[in-house]
Amino acid sequence: MTGKILTLAIVICALVAGVAMYYLQVYAYYYDVEETGQDVALTSVVTGQPEFISTRDFVAIDADSSPIRFRACFQTDDSMGLLSETYEVFDDAEPLLAPKWFDCFDAPAIGNDLETGAAVAFMGARNFEYGIDRVVAIYPDGRGFMWHQINDCGDKNYDGSPVDPTCPERDQ
Repeated sequence: MTGKILTLAIVICALVAGVAMYYLQVYAYYYDVEETGQDVALTSVVTGQPEFISTRDFVAIDADSSPIRFRACFQTDDSMGLLSETYEVFDDAEPLLAPKWFDCFDAPAIGNDLETGAAVAFMGARNFEYGIDRVVAIYPDGRGFMWHQINDCGDKNYDGSPVDPTCPERDQ
């Protein structure tokens, strides 16, 4: 009888831990990002500095637990021709999955559209946080998506490899 009770206790603890872990990963740490009117910036090919573009219908989530949990969806009225000539195109964009409840952001579809040329990725801000770039993907119809992505400096820093001398100094 004691073995059955012990087994039941272990199973219940495992279920509670599994549900808690799922909740913490998918829901607990995320919060809505408030729209400010200057939410989306792209890096200028002339100055090399991020410049804000006009947007509407901005929706975003973020979490303090990780620098790569940021995701955003928006609309812009700027033409693709203007954007492509004015801002730095980003070739290594890899959209990261968003929680299923944040349904405006479909990372596999965005990634596929970036590969086929149906959307264009731009550098939002390099080293937005040390080792993390903000990437923006925009479609010709004005739909836009934004996420954070680890760059080469971040890869090397986080895996313990020597950091390239071209990487910026890390704040302590």
